This record gives sequence, C-alpha cells and structure tokens, in this order.
Amino acid sequence: MRDLPIFLNMRDRPTVVVGAGVVAARRAEFAVRAGARVTVFAPALGDEFLALKDAPNFGWTPHEPSLEDFAPASLCFVATEDEGLIERARAAAKRGGALVNVADRPKLSDFIMPSIVDRSPLVIAVSTGGASPILGRMLKARLESLIPAAYGGLAELMSRFRGRLAAAVPSQTLRRRFWETVLEGPIAEAALAGNLEAANTHLEREIDLWASNRASPAGEVYLVGAGPGDPDLVTFRAFRLMQKADVVLYDRLTDARIMNLVRREAERVYVGKRPDNHELPQEAISALLVRLAKEGKRVLRLKGGDPFLFGRGGEEIETLAEHGVPFQVCPGVTAAIGASSYAGIPLTHRDHAQACVFVTGHGKEGRIDLDWAALVQPRQTVAIYMGLRNLEPLTREFVAHGASPDLPAAIVDNATRPEQRVVVATLATLAEAARAANLRGPTIVIVGTVVALREKLDWYAPAGR
Repeated sequence: MRDLPIFLNMRDRPTVVVGAGVVAARRAEFAVRAGARVTVFAPALGDEFLALKDAPNFGWTPHEPSLEDFAPASLCFVATEDEGLIERARAAAKRGGALVNVADRPKLSDFIMPSIVDRSPLVIAVSTGGASPILGRMLKARLESLIPAAYGGLAELMSRFRGRLAAAVPSQTLRRRFWETVLEGPIAEAALAGNLEAANTHLEREIDLWASNRASPAGEVYLVGAGPGDPDLVTFRAFRLMQKADVVLYDRLTDARIMNLVRREAERVYVGKRPDNHELPQEAISALLVRLAKEGKRVLRLKGGDPFLFGRGGEEIETLAEHGVPFQVCPGVTAAIGASSYAGIPLTHRDHAQACVFVTGHGKEGRIDLDWAALVQPRQTVAIYMGLRNLEPLTREFVAHGASPDLPAAIVDNATRPEQRVVVATLATLAEAARAANLRGPTIVIVGTVVALREKLDWYAPAGR
C-alpha cells in the first residue's frame, strides 16, 4: 500500500484552492460539502462556481495567495495550468504547513484526490495512487451502479441507534453481531426499500430484545479453504466468513494477499506447519480451536487449498464435533487444480488420461506409504502434494514399479502466485532439474503424459517471467 487511505474531519478548518477552472471548482465543492472553510484564489470565477457562491463556508479572493494566506490552512488544492503559479503556490503552502494536492501531478502532491461514491454518510473512495485516474473513475462508475442511494439512509438509521445500542448491549462482540443481523435481515431490506419508518420501529424492538437477553456470545469455527494462492480464486462464501471472524488461525501456506482479505480487526494467530518444524502440533491446533470457540469467538481456520484434501480438516472438525462446537466448512480450490490450470497442464484429456489420482508425498510421521500398483496404471495422471522433499525416492519408486523413466513429469512451485515456476522433465530427470532450479515450495508434482501438453497450453505469465 503506497498511500494511507484516511477520511479527514475538515469541518470549520481553513482550506485554500488556487485556480479558476472546472477542476478547481470540483475541489472547492468537495471541501465545502465536507464542512471546510474554503477560500478560492483566482482573478475571476467562472460559472462552475455559481452553486458555491452562496455557501456560508465559501469565499473568494481575486489575487494570488501569499505566504500569510496559508498559515492557518490545513489543505491546499492547486488546480491551474500556470506552471509559475503552481510552483509559487505549492512552495508557499508547504512553508505555511498545509498539505498540498496539485491536480494531475501526483509527484508534486502530499495527497491524492480519490474518485468518490457519495451516499452520505456512507462514502467510498477509490484511488490508484495516481497511477491511473481513468481506472479509478471506471471503478467509481461501476460502484455507483452497484450501490443504491438508499444505502445512505440505511447508514444514517444505524448511526442514530449506535448510542442506544451501546447502552443496552455492553458487549462489543454482541453489538457487532447485532449489526450483522440487522444488515442481513428484514430491517435492512425495509430501509433499502425506502420504508424507513418500519425499519426504525423494527430496529427499536430488536434492540430491546437483545438488551433483555444478555447471554454470552456463541462461538463457532469456520474451516475455510483459501485456495492455492491467487486471491481471485477465493470464493464469495469464504470472503464473507473471513469478514465475520473474531480470530484467525493461519499457517505458512496462506498467501499474504489473502490475509489482507480477513477482517482488519480480527486477532491473528500463526500456527506454523512447516515441514519438520511444526510450531504448533495438530492436536494443539484442534484444542485451540475448541478453546477459542468456547470463549464465544468466531474462529476462522484458514487453510491453503481445500481443507478436506490433505489439509487435516477432517481431524480438526472431529475434535470440534466431540466437544459440541458448531462449525462450518467452506471448500477451496485445491492446490493440484490450481497448479495444473496455471501451468497449462490439464489433469485429464481424452488423448492422455481418463483418471487422476491425488496422493501426498509426505505421509504420517514422514513415511512414504503409497499404493504403487495403482499409481503406475496407464492413461492416468498422478498429482503429488508435498513431494518436493522426497522427490528423488518418489520418482525412483515410480520407475521401480514399472513406470517408464521417460514418462513426462513436472513440478509446479508456488502455483497461481506471481512467483510461480514450472520445471518440466521426465521421471528420470525431475529430481535433478528441481535441485538445479532451487525450488522452495510449496509444490505440486504432476506425473503423466498430459505434461507434454504444457508447451502448447502454457498461458500464465506472472510478472518477471
């Protein structure tokens, strides 16, 4: 994140606008609507300023601003084509202590004006950090069409009842859950339909009900598959549960970009899970899930890929079920599917494979105990999870049990992520090729003639490739 997105309280704070054109007028208009005391410095004002002239917090001075004019100012907008005036006004504003925005000059600006969706008191700001204002405006237009004006009325309704709810329901966790219930139920529907009177009455009654029932908040566990890495592969349901969590348990397979989707205020607990270096044993993780849920928390157990495919999700919810802890399971795109898709290697193909087998190359207590007779069958693909460390014995066993040393094989490192790398070889040469590439994992190994299709079907081009 290059810039810090914040909303400033500008009420009654002096703001300077330098310029007389359309851009200057829009800057002045936004500042006036935010309650700032705005002074425009320009030789004359055009028709773009007509709607502002009668505003009590708007003023105009028909000369260039001096250093003294910036002394009390918090912000300064410079919107003019006069290069000399830009330089003088910016320098004076900086000496006066004001933050400066120069229109269309992000390198000269202390802050950037975002594209704004105004559903007051609900306001959404979109910024590309000055990289592409056109893209910001396009996203604003899309949001304008998705968010009806009635959302402003809904936000205002909630604002009026915040104090009353705080007095009636002391628990912050319960209050948050109350508002989630409101926004997902008939009260919000009534407000969005324009029936604010019914919404108001229903909200009053609901607060009284919650105030009379002072039970502790109920805990729950969300077992969520976060996919192989690309945040665009996270499901809508997973995102919704990520936004409801009070605490999140995550491990090394959880991409940092996906962690950024979790509710900002949620407590984050790293539970490790590195090969041969488990910061927290599986039994301890399961016990922690139980304890946190019994404390009344909504616990997000975030797992790379899919939690039920080599993710030990079944073990964790067995423990939850034994202790009577409510839970939900949200599937995710499993690593083999993501790796094969982003590597251009279809796992099945009518000319190559009518079956696909998923196995793990890292068994319980480190043992490799696989049904080799089933794995070396013709016209099938084998996808191996967690096989990097044991790649040499794995490929050797394939050959020892009848697979051709020349059978195509590939290893996909950091699948679906910008740093994804794919090594294509044969069973006889894959281990050596992986060592030469210095792969770090996580990886998926794919064995089968479908690997030969990669040269034709490779489509994913991560940055820097």
